[in-house]
Amino acid sequence: MFDAPWAPARPKQRYWLHALLLLLTLLTTTMVGAEMAHSFAGNRPFDFETNLMGYTRLWHDPSFLIDGLPFSLTLLTILMAHEMGHYMAARYYYVDATLPFFLPAPTLIGTFGAFIRIRSAILSKRILFDIGVAGPLAGFAMLIVPLIVGVSMSKVVPGIGSRGELVFGTPLIVRFFEWIIFPGVGTGDIYLHPVARGAWVGLLATALNLLPIGQLDGGHVLYAFLGEKTRIWSRFAMAMLAILGLFQLFTSAYKMGYMWLFWAIFLLIFGMRHPAIVDPSPVGRTRSWLGLLALAIFILSFTAAPIRTAGP
Repeated sequence: MFDAPWAPARPKQRYWLHALLLLLTLLTTTMVGAEMAHSFAGNRPFDFETNLMGYTRLWHDPSFLIDGLPFSLTLLTILMAHEMGHYMAARYYYVDATLPFFLPAPTLIGTFGAFIRIRSAILSKRILFDIGVAGPLAGFAMLIVPLIVGVSMSKVVPGIGSRGELVFGTPLIVRFFEWIIFPGVGTGDIYLHPVARGAWVGLLATALNLLPIGQLDGGHVLYAFLGEKTRIWSRFAMAMLAILGLFQLFTSAYKMGYMWLFWAIFLLIFGMRHPAIVDPSPVGRTRSWLGLLALAIFILSFTAAPIRTAGP
């Protein structure tokens, strides 16, 4: 797509940097996926310490990474769809935006996610809404098939959900497909295949982005409807996030509450600003329905305790 003739010259895209970060993220997520695949094959719970050992194993047996591709390619495809949704919507409106930057990291999922940079003004509520909602809609649409396929390849292992040091939460849409494919089986007895776990991470990223706070996608969508009143609602939502984190942190069964505290503090410091809107025209009926769809996606994707410890 071409820039509008009146648009200022754009800075050059650093394609090498985008490609390098993508390849590094492919590596880190594939290492996580390999450990997931081996744990799945052996009916062993996946844990973080085993995941870290994979970085040492890489030097001795690089071929073990092949088993991690189902997880990594699933996850990166979902993240790419999310960010390209934003990017294509921005380009449609001649808003200057970068290609996605992926963030490799030796974490439990192998990445800190991805983002694009908006380098020009967004002057209309409708444009802000379209760019904000395009990412979650595209990412969610992309994860449905891998989620169904992944759950269908999962298996019943009694008690697997409470065997390891960490317990993964179950969003509503995951439980829905588990109920269809494994009727009568409790979620704690279902061992998700790495493909399903990749889709699970995509759901977590979708839920985080749709939080109605500041610079997150949910904050942009809410701002398109409420304007400056969003600042009040963003602070309220952030306070609820902090309270949820504190509650989980001081409850013996939920020792991972610092995750929500981290996000609350991070967003308070870096994510509360909004672009100045010149055209305050209402978003219209169609976008209102899309806003409700985004809310439904958030409800289906969100879980209060995505990752928690298995016991006191």
